[in-house]
Amino acid sequence: MVNLSVDLNGLVLKNPVTTASGTFGYGPEFDDFFDVSLLGGIIVKGTTLEPREGNPYPRMAETPSGMLNSVGLQNKGVEYFCDNIYPLLSGYDTHIIVNVNGSTIDDYLKVCERLTRLAGINAIELNISCPNVKLGGMAFGTHQGSAREVIREVRNVWKGHLMVKLSPNVTNICEFALISEEEGADSVSLINTLVGMSINSTTRRPGLASVTGGLSGPAIKPVALRMVWQVAKSVRIPVVGIGGIMNATDAVEFIIAGASAVQVGTASFIDPLAPVKILDGIRLYCELNGFDDVNQLVKSIII
Repeated sequence: MVNLSVDLNGLVLKNPVTTASGTFGYGPEFDDFFDVSLLGGIIVKGTTLEPREGNPYPRMAETPSGMLNSVGLQNKGVEYFCDNIYPLLSGYDTHIIVNVNGSTIDDYLKVCERLTRLAGINAIELNISCPNVKLGGMAFGTHQGSAREVIREVRNVWKGHLMVKLSPNVTNICEFALISEEEGADSVSLINTLVGMSINSTTRRPGLASVTGGLSGPAIKPVALRMVWQVAKSVRIPVVGIGGIMNATDAVEFIIAGASAVQVGTASFIDPLAPVKILDGIRLYCELNGFDDVNQLVKSIII
């Protein structure tokens, strides 16, 4: 038997496979495909203080080896989540992690304050890196002073596990990981999407109504893998790897590079069973290669 449990600085997951925010809904959407409780955690779609309609359509576009999205954090707000979504999640035997977003620091704080009343939510993913919103979003994640301030203020309010989601759209992502650690983050997740665009050569119009959007999928994996490796060497807190993880081999590579856990995102659009297939594949890799504990793989890269 392989031990698959991982300890993210006090947040113990039964295994290292979680879902990426915005690609898995709230969880119940996948109940018809597999037992969601098999996963180490569910990171639900981005939650804001007030309801958001999101960006105009079209807001998704296929690209070679990936996709662009500019959904713009469409959701019904934190009160709706607490009253209507949270009761549906309380029966899952896994960690529910809420991805928290805001246009201002005060927005972030009010969302966190509301979530503190939910006994079953003991972790948040602080999204300071969304490239698809006009206010807040990536602005916090690409400016060191703003990043430091929002993390510090949220840390004062949120006493549970604090995971900070980092932007790749910076010169040195390690600096933002260190800021997160210094301001009390328990872990960091990376990477969020890369800013990209597409153009229809026939119409000469952008593929997205917002012109630019977030690039995800296999195309960003080499960049994400490199950044996870760099950050894992720079901070002492756990790293959660995201970016183009389509199969178990991809996930194992992220773990070898330094990720204690991974998030599966775009792969779920292609195959709803991708998260559990990746989990099974990680277990099989450990068995075939003589590892009785998945944690033995973390930072095991040979250079």
